[in-house]
Amino acid sequence: MNEITTNINWIAVIVGAVVAFVLGWIWYSPKVFGTKWAEGVGVSLGEATSIPVAAMVTQAIATFFLSWVVGITAANNVLMTMILITLTIVLLMIAGSFFTKKSNYAIATEAGFVVAMVVVMIICQAIL
Repeated sequence: MNEITTNINWIAVIVGAVVAFVLGWIWYSPKVFGTKWAEGVGVSLGEATSIPVAAMVTQAIATFFLSWVVGITAANNVLMTMILITLTIVLLMIAGSFFTKKSNYAIATEAGFVVAMVVVMIICQAIL
């Protein structure tokens, strides 16, 4: 248990998670990638009658956990491990997207977002 809590920069973990979560709002907004992404996954933006609370809470928790993993790799000077983890996550997402027949644009948007999240989290670890 010590290896996942010792020498972790918790401020950088929390800031990284919050910044990455906000990045998601921007990334998937209609002014950036949202409209074409929505077409590629078969949903319509702006038609929701309520906030998808379960999706938002799950995303927030997963974003925090990912930021924590980045913090662990930063504390242990194993950045290449984080790069390998990111590539694994992205490839698994892409494989699942092929199964569900998402558009190539939607796949690239989702994969790019995960990479962007990790980059933001690594930057937070470096500067905080």
